[in-house]
Amino acid sequence: SNPIRFPWLANVTLYGALFAGGDLLHQLLAHRQRLDYTHTRNVAVVAVTFHGNFNYFWMRALERRFPGKSAGMLFRKLLLDQSFASPLATSVFYTGVSFLEGKEDIFEDWREKFFNTWKTGLMYWPFMQLLNFALLPLHMRTAFMGCCAFLWATFLCFSRQDGDGTVGVALNYSSQLSRDLNDRYVSGKFFDVS
Repeated sequence: SNPIRFPWLANVTLYGALFAGGDLLHQLLAHRQRLDYTHTRNVAVVAVTFHGNFNYFWMRALERRFPGKSAGMLFRKLLLDQSFASPLATSVFYTGVSFLEGKEDIFEDWREKFFNTWKTGLMYWPFMQLLNFALLPLHMRTAFMGCCAFLWATFLCFSRQDGDGTVGVALNYSSQLSRDLNDRYVSGKFFDVS
């Protein structure tokens, strides 16, 4: 039995909040002079209106079509998830946020970054989804994806604003960030926000 009284609402709200949190984390790590709450709102709107809803119903559809946790069923779920849901979700993120920002060409980021982002996602999501499909009950799967999506949203927001959708650029960025934080700590200016 499902212990959550309103599982759809709880899952979708959590998903949106975690995606927005991923955007805020990216902005904080990027040492933005001011937080761009409009961008965070746009990320949250896309996450709530599409990602949370889509994943909530997608998880249920996969389980209905491929019930159980046998190796064959897990493989089918993973294959469909990575070949259909992942490209769709990545596309909606790039075009949805661009649309909400009023960009003239809402496909610009998608054209420049989609394929790299999808390939990077193939290094992350299959492992998260394997854990999701194999270990969690159906009513917890969207929430688990939301928790995984917190890190993914941080990466997506970085890729959209500062990167190119590749893990290499993100790792170089995080290495530089680590060096900067270490330099600030050593110099005694760790808490200096000027």
